[in-house]
Amino acid sequence: GENMFILELTYTAAIEKIDEQLIPHRSYLDLHYSKGNLICSGPQNPRTGGIIMTTFKSREEVDVFIAADPFQVFALADYRVIEFAPIKFDERFKPFIN
Repeated sequence: GENMFILELTYTAAIEKIDEQLIPHRSYLDLHYSKGNLICSGPQNPRTGGIIMTTFKSREEVDVFIAADPFQVFALADYRVIEFAPIKFDERFKPFIN
């Protein structure tokens, strides 16, 4: 089966700078939700960064996605890309696997 990619963002700037780009960042995510590229996303608790679950099929697609994210463009976050094989999953999750 296909591997999946989860992105772990860690803020590298003051939260005020993050908040300045939050609306553009979320609009960018909305664009990719509309294309079917994302499963879910949101801030970590405590608010030190965020998590994005994706449906991208390759690391190259992930890198292209990251490059245009306002948090990356304005150097506000580091991105850790976690690639894994979803061997087991709830049947309700299956549409995201295939």
